[in-house]
Amino acid sequence: MSTTVDGIRSCFEGVIPGVMATCDADGTPNVSSLSHVQYVDAEHIALSYQFFNKTRQNILANPRATLQVVDPQTAAQYRLSLQYLRTETSGPLFESMKAKLAGIASHVGMAGVFRLLGSDVFRVLAVERVPGHSLPTPEPRRNLLAALRHSSERIARCCDLDRLLTEILACLEEHFDITHAMVLIHDAPRARLYTVASRGYEESGVGSEIPLGEGVIGVAARERTPIRIGHATLEYAYSRAIRDHARDGGLAAALATEIPLPGLPEPRSQMAVPIVAGPTLVGVLYVESPQELRFTYDDEDALVALCAQLGMASNILQSAAETADAQPAPAPAAGPARPQNDATEPQGDAILVRHYPENDSVFLGDDYLIKGVAGAIFITLLRDYVDKNRSEFTNRELRLDARIRLPDVSDNLEARLILLSRRLVERGACVRIEKTGRGRFRLRVDRPLALA
Repeated sequence: MSTTVDGIRSCFEGVIPGVMATCDADGTPNVSSLSHVQYVDAEHIALSYQFFNKTRQNILANPRATLQVVDPQTAAQYRLSLQYLRTETSGPLFESMKAKLAGIASHVGMAGVFRLLGSDVFRVLAVERVPGHSLPTPEPRRNLLAALRHSSERIARCCDLDRLLTEILACLEEHFDITHAMVLIHDAPRARLYTVASRGYEESGVGSEIPLGEGVIGVAARERTPIRIGHATLEYAYSRAIRDHARDGGLAAALATEIPLPGLPEPRSQMAVPIVAGPTLVGVLYVESPQELRFTYDDEDALVALCAQLGMASNILQSAAETADAQPAPAPAAGPARPQNDATEPQGDAILVRHYPENDSVFLGDDYLIKGVAGAIFITLLRDYVDKNRSEFTNRELRLDARIRLPDVSDNLEARLILLSRRLVERGACVRIEKTGRGRFRLRVDRPLALA
């Protein structure tokens, strides 16, 4: 049987270094080990360029090479005939290889030494199986095609974004055996991502933020490419030690409005997959594991396909919620505070709600709740509740409310309302957001409010 590049992707996980043979212009051969080989497509691979060594000199002088790789599961060996095409020093391929190489470097104690200078792209001219004994191919841990089918069916049945987010994380655990995951939404005007849902962590981290380009998640979003790392690496870790160091350095005031990102203390495998809908970056799906090499090329393929459906479904459901009601909910006449759903007035002492306009951060008593656009939405709702006796609202009217200052494009209003609703529940707040229909919701307030 013929061997293809697609069929030997497990050889490119960085477990066993490849061996590369080149010749200089005079035909003098040279053999050296490679830190990392990256699958590109059925006809191309990329090799890590880290040093200007003899191999590099030979490739530039004579673009033909031979590469021998080993399958870490079966010990089968393959010989690839290559032709050098180009070197990429930026972009999706470079960033993906840079992240993976950082994990390999940390694993072998070479962090700070293995630095990617470029991704050398080669055309694969032939793949040859090297004669020798090998082990049987192990049975796959999961049938990923079946997992993708079951997940797609569940996604298709979701009628709102809140349910979609819950279902996608449940599918990852039930069908893909991925127990630690989170979904982040893109905030385009601020060039950041904010966590809107998570699963498998003691604290959800809903509302935590990451700038584009930072860590596995930020790079995947910026480059719109999957980033997968199979070994622990400090370079791409979202370490809580950084937060502790900032607090010790006298930055506690700045940290008061920072929600910690959820995550394993020492993840040994990470993968971030961008969620896109056409040309629009919707967000990122991030998964991690305490097990090394947990996520394979096949896992990556399956989650990329899943995220494509997630992106389109997210856009459709958000648009449906924001256009469901063309008219705002009527405001009642001025009078005493409207009774709540259980026909009782808010009870107890008034809780002080502090709003800081410079970043729209909101505190309930001394407890920090949220900031940014979600904070602006929340304080606007509370003002209308206190000043106008309103408790019923629609997405559409919020979208048109100048006080909130929603961005003109990709405002993700439904996602921000879900974030706010989940954050209120998580903090045990005396205010809750209850959905009353598509594009409609009400405020439930259990204690009197004093706005400051």
